Amino acid sequence: MHLLALSFSAHTTIRLEEVGALLGAVAGALLALGAVTPLGRRAGELFGGIALAAGSVLVILALHWGT
Repeated sequence: MHLLALSFSAHTTIRLEEVGALLGAVAGALLALGAVTPLGRRAGELFGGIALAAGSVLVILALHWGT
């Protein structure tokens, strides 16, 4: 069994949730921009997907290991 020594303070947990939500909002804007403009389609979808994944991981970490 592996011990994962990962714990966040209350302030860090709130900050991670805020950053994760901000990345989710940016991802939504990039995906919307990629859907509207033909030139930004690939880049918007790529960066939107990356931002959405990163934001989701931050929110999961904050909710799971936050205090």
